[in-house]
Amino acid sequence: MNARARSAARLAAVQALYQQAMEPRPLAALLDEFHRHRLGATIDGVEFAAAESDFFDAIVTGALARAEEIDGLLAARLSEGWRLERLDRTMLQILRAGAWELIARPDIGIATVIDEYVDVAHAFFDPREAKFANGVLDAVARAVR
Repeated sequence: MNARARSAARLAAVQALYQQAMEPRPLAALLDEFHRHRLGATIDGVEFAAAESDFFDAIVTGALARAEEIDGLLAARLSEGWRLERLDRTMLQILRAGAWELIARPDIGIATVIDEYVDVAHAFFDPREAKFANGVLDAVARAVR
């Protein structure tokens, strides 16, 4: 699958993790909804890029399964006085997905993972927040690889 399909899978995974954080539901139902209605779909006239569905599933499933471990890694890399609860919920999902990939997918280069999730951060935030995501994910990468 091409790099664009992987990028689309990462963005969709962040969206799915956000949705799960807002309205928890069985994992199978969450994945099914994204497969049937989001990945590669056209919604309100916007065509979503085809995503590598197996990669999407792996990110969502892995990030949820290892949430406690991932949150511990992230919390340890925040500035003093900051807690995960203070983070914007979308930013938290970006960091969780990126951290999972850094932990679980050593076959994917560190720079690729960080660049991809910084790009996702740019879709939702201004450059300052994207730089924050870069710093946290870089610190996670140094800790786990």
